[in-house]
Amino acid sequence: MKKDLTLVVLAAGMGSRFGGLKQIEPVGPNGEFIIDYSIKDALVAGFNKVVFIIKEENYEIFKDTIGKRIEDKIKVSYVFQKNSDVPEGVVIPKDRVKPLGTAQAIYAARDVVNENFAMINADDFYGRDAYLKAAEFLNNCAQDEYANVAYEVGNTLTMNGEVKRGIIFANGNEIDKIIESSVQSVDGVIIAKPLSGDPEFTIPFNQPVSMNLFCFTPRIFTYLKDNIKDFFLNNKDLMTCEWLVPDVATHSAEANHKKIKLVTTTSKHYGMTYREDLETLKEGINSEIEKGVYNNNLWG
Repeated sequence: MKKDLTLVVLAAGMGSRFGGLKQIEPVGPNGEFIIDYSIKDALVAGFNKVVFIIKEENYEIFKDTIGKRIEDKIKVSYVFQKNSDVPEGVVIPKDRVKPLGTAQAIYAARDVVNENFAMINADDFYGRDAYLKAAEFLNNCAQDEYANVAYEVGNTLTMNGEVKRGIIFANGNEIDKIIESSVQSVDGVIIAKPLSGDPEFTIPFNQPVSMNLFCFTPRIFTYLKDNIKDFFLNNKDLMTCEWLVPDVATHSAEANHKKIKLVTTTSKHYGMTYREDLETLKEGINSEIEKGVYNNNLWG
């Protein structure tokens, strides 16, 4: 049975390496943004609501550029990720500018998301199949089941430098662990360098990796509300620490005596980590248009 499904879009980050607000960089032949293609794919897959998590100071430009293009096609809500949005007793340094992490971003949406949802990054192109797989899971999962829609690492790399990927190790369709790493192909060999500082290792081109496309039910908000205070109170470096979705998903699933489900996609992922990635992304979108996946004028 099809359910109401929400797409939660993490859009509070500014693209420092890319050099600007990546979310409003034209990438399609008629000035479409990446998020236009994400919303189109989500609509085709059966999502009927989108929640943008943004910085409050970006609200007007975001609404006037992205919002006005889609507000007549899908229900839209906006949520502000603020460093002040923490429980009483947690004191975040006033001079911290960097957001508090992806899990705190999801926490910010606790009052507007009441249905099963998928979360994505605003500046990543995920591909049609990924949304279809996410919707299939969300329409059939139990209320305490979560999933990650994973890609083959070879379908996510850039020629322009290292990128961060969550290297997934699984047993069948259940994820055992995700190792956040910097990944790069060097002389035909993919090298993963764990962000924890552990020794680097090599992985095959078909190794599943997380691109932050997680599928949740509203039960995740109970875990977030119950654990946000302890995370920040127990962290010694409140200037740099981040509460991250992969950790929250793993620990929440374990609390339910379950593991995150592994859902794989054949889609090719395009990101804009570097300014030089822009042309590759445009070429990928044009290829999808030639295949008939998208109209040349997406909303025309």
